Amino acid sequence: MNETIELLLKHRSIRSFTDRQIPQEQVDLLIRAGQHAATSNFFQQYSIIDVTEPAKKQELAKIGNQPYIAEAARLFVMVADMHRNAVIAEEKGEAPDVLGSTDFFLRAFSDTALAAQNMVIAAESLGLGTVYLGSILNDAEAVIDLLKLPKYTFPVFGIAIGYPNQSPQLKPRLPKNAVYHENEYQPLIHPVEKLKVYDHNVHQYYDLRNANRRVDTFTNQIAKAVSGKQSENKKKMLDTLKSQGLLQY
Repeated sequence: MNETIELLLKHRSIRSFTDRQIPQEQVDLLIRAGQHAATSNFFQQYSIIDVTEPAKKQELAKIGNQPYIAEAARLFVMVADMHRNAVIAEEKGEAPDVLGSTDFFLRAFSDTALAAQNMVIAAESLGLGTVYLGSILNDAEAVIDLLKLPKYTFPVFGIAIGYPNQSPQLKPRLPKNAVYHENEYQPLIHPVEKLKVYDHNVHQYYDLRNANRRVDTFTNQIAKAVSGKQSENKKKMLDTLKSQGLLQY
């Protein structure tokens, strides 16, 4: 096993950071690493917003309902961005008609996620801790307003990065046969029964971990999550996307 694979297999979300600041040259390296991710059709349809104003960080922490968001040395919001290419097309005398399509949004979304993962891997290789922040979508409209995001853009998630102030246990992943398929999709028959061992491992992980102990299993988490109620802000996510000029067809 080489160092890169070892790093990938050791990934953990860090939610407690020290006060130590990240040197600017390392921040620049993270951005460069993100820019060298694969990109659909070379369109590079993403932007990286480095949120450095304490007041904005506090507001994002409030939206995400996670105080540690404001405590990280650096906070990035990864934005699916077709606005830049819309302006390029208009300056070239072309109407950006297709940018409202589902196809182009999915391309921009994947560009953003790939850039983010490159940044996370690069950060962890430098001894930094990271955590993805899907929680900023608790109120996507508020994030759009806070960051002044124009038409044809959408905040996909945040990334908090800093020097770790904790060393959490590795969270067990699903067994290979639950996620790996050869040639065609092969449904997992009676998954609750098939995942009993995995449920036991997840239960043990929660029971033994150092912080935020709880009693839970993977299958219980999934059942509760998919049957639970969504907030009003999340229910109107499609409306928010459409108001940004996205997912029109």
